[in-house]
Amino acid sequence: MGTFGIFSKEKKDTLDKGLAKTKESVFKKLSRAVIGKSKVDDEVLDNLEEVLITSDVGVDTTLKIIGRIESRVSNDKYMGTSELNAILKDEIAALLEENNSADIDLSFEKQDEPYVIMVVGVNGVGKTTTIGKLAYQFKNLGKKVYLGAADTFRAAAVDQLSIWADRVGVPIVKQGMGADPASVAFDTLSSAKANNADIVIIDTAGRLHNKVNLMNELGKIKKVMQKVIPSAPHEILLVLDGSTGQNAFEQAKQFTRVTDVTALALTKLDGTAKGGVVIGISDQFKIPVKYIGIGEGIEHLQVFNKKEFVDSLFSS
Repeated sequence: MGTFGIFSKEKKDTLDKGLAKTKESVFKKLSRAVIGKSKVDDEVLDNLEEVLITSDVGVDTTLKIIGRIESRVSNDKYMGTSELNAILKDEIAALLEENNSADIDLSFEKQDEPYVIMVVGVNGVGKTTTIGKLAYQFKNLGKKVYLGAADTFRAAAVDQLSIWADRVGVPIVKQGMGADPASVAFDTLSSAKANNADIVIIDTAGRLHNKVNLMNELGKIKKVMQKVIPSAPHEILLVLDGSTGQNAFEQAKQFTRVTDVTALALTKLDGTAKGGVVIGISDQFKIPVKYIGIGEGIEHLQVFNKKEFVDSLFSS
């Protein structure tokens, strides 16, 4: 059995390493924000606002955090800049707690039918890689996993998912390029159900140039899946590239307009100083961040742990 959802010392070290660029960037900026200052005043708060915005936390979320800190400062007649890190950590932790209140359940206790995850996201964000890593992690938990290659718009997408299926050692259901994605989803669920699978992960096309077509396609896939498993999909997971910062916000806006996204996965956080995007996206969309990608290794997709994320972000 694996420990996908259990936070170990090894996972903490991996998280610390993965967030290193963000931490270095944020704390360099914070140091400059308070240089020569002994107490938190309007100038420090203005500087802090700039630090958060340039760390891709987002304007709205930044203003919310600054407002909370202002309130704390007004209640304390003299608040030293040495306390600022601790206060900022408290407020970010509180924000994440409010926006991701439900604990993530990875038990997937055996139901009468497989648990179906439909994965959405634009090309290039790490969607296929995330699916492969999820399949690996779930298999390590002792689950029987099926993959469905319903991104039939690109031949490469089917090929990439097939490579992951072979690497992980799980079945994949696929058709040729240009095949009807809903037909692939139907076949995948039918096969998974017949073979008593635990989890089904369905890949979908990631083009956003025509939102009406995308909405219609995703709607059709869901409708057809429900002919096999009436409650499917149980989860719609949107994959976003954390290294794109504000562009990830825009993609989240577009996808949440065309489908009912229930969970988020933020990839490529290890290669960027834009890790603040996790905080902003969590706050603005009120959709749980479920997974974060913090390295290229197959085991480097982690369940998002709010407390450990904040602790790591503010650790020296």
